[in-house]
Amino acid sequence: MKYTFENIKQEKKLKLCVITLSDRAFKGIYEDTSGIEIKTRLENYFSEKGWNYEISYEIIPDEKKRLTKKLLEAGNQKTDIIFTTGSTGIGERDIVPEVVKPLLDKEIPGIMELIRVKYGLKIPNAVLSRGVAGIVGQAQIYTLPGSLKAVKDYMNEILKTLEHLIYMYYSIDTHKRN
Repeated sequence: MKYTFENIKQEKKLKLCVITLSDRAFKGIYEDTSGIEIKTRLENYFSEKGWNYEISYEIIPDEKKRLTKKLLEAGNQKTDIIFTTGSTGIGERDIVPEVVKPLLDKEIPGIMELIRVKYGLKIPNAVLSRGVAGIVGQAQIYTLPGSLKAVKDYMNEILKTLEHLIYMYYSIDTHKRN
């Protein structure tokens, strides 16, 4: 179906997926707060904007095979936007960039670069995140750190461009409307 600026919000049901990668949260050692924060922020954002959407949420361990399987499943289910949280650092079990980067059809480096620089000026450790953003098949993907504070910072920036990115992806020209 060809979507237009006028009909996409009602005609297209956006499928969103939030995946938390954490060995400890998966085992129930502690509660996942970063994935819940992403899910809540997306619900508020898309509800406020009047979009038709559904969100799936899951916690998995930091395992390459399991993440790859989840991303392929999301693609098969025609997921529009995938958010991961956790496993973007430099630890032995931090695997998200290594799994996601080879799957990217198009990388969108600017958003993650902006976030690392903007927040790294205040909190130097922010530049250690290796999160990536881009297009995998038909899905947009954002890989965020596992820290609740970092997720809040990342979502503040991502949500500023998310709607425009959806329009761009579906070849809807918004420049005439601004």
